[in-house]
Amino acid sequence: MKVGDRVRVIDSVIVYHHPEHRKEPFDIKGMEGEVTAIILEWQGRPVSANLPIQVQFTKKFKAHLRQNELEVI
Repeated sequence: MKVGDRVRVIDSVIVYHHPEHRKEPFDIKGMEGEVTAIILEWQGRPVSANLPIQVQFTKKFKAHLRQNELEVI
């Protein structure tokens, strides 16, 4: 998986920051988006991020996910 890949969420992932469902639990399983970043380092130092893959789903909604929660389309 690399930046620019189209991906789909394959696991049930509950988020509370979806713009249309603010402060409510919302399952993003099945949503498709584009990988915009993979966080492996911060300020030049390696990091072990829990949710390293940033995916942009819509103009207003992006989320950080694990690799095993996504599949490349």
